[in-house]
Amino acid sequence: MNRADLKKQREILFAKFPPGQVPEAADDLSHLDEVAVEPCYEQRSLEVGYDLQQHTLRELEDHLVDKGYHLDNTLMSKLTRALIHYVEDTQLHNLDAPETRLKRSSQHAYVKAWEHHPHGDHDDTPPEWREYK
Repeated sequence: MNRADLKKQREILFAKFPPGQVPEAADDLSHLDEVAVEPCYEQRSLEVGYDLQQHTLRELEDHLVDKGYHLDNTLMSKLTRALIHYVEDTQLHNLDAPETRLKRSSQHAYVKAWEHHPHGDHDDTPPEWREYK
């Protein structure tokens, strides 16, 4: 995974009520390490930048909700957040996954192991009984 893929720029939308959440939330998030915050007052949102190995959108949103802020809960916002949460969780999981090696020599080892492993095509009947007529 490319290092640039781990740098995220996301938008956090806030509910209409209570008004005035954006500047307070921007100040709150700006105190977190390695989080860049840019308030967008007209859209009632924050532009946040972070490294995925340090923070996730879910973590930042949970932090704001725990502090009493109200996020936008329209269907589109919920779907967008759910998709971003899934993508970020998958990226983090893939960072921990070992790289798959599919060289010809390793495939050969699996074939040899499979030949010696009893499976559905294995017949324990002695050859002389199979050919008995």
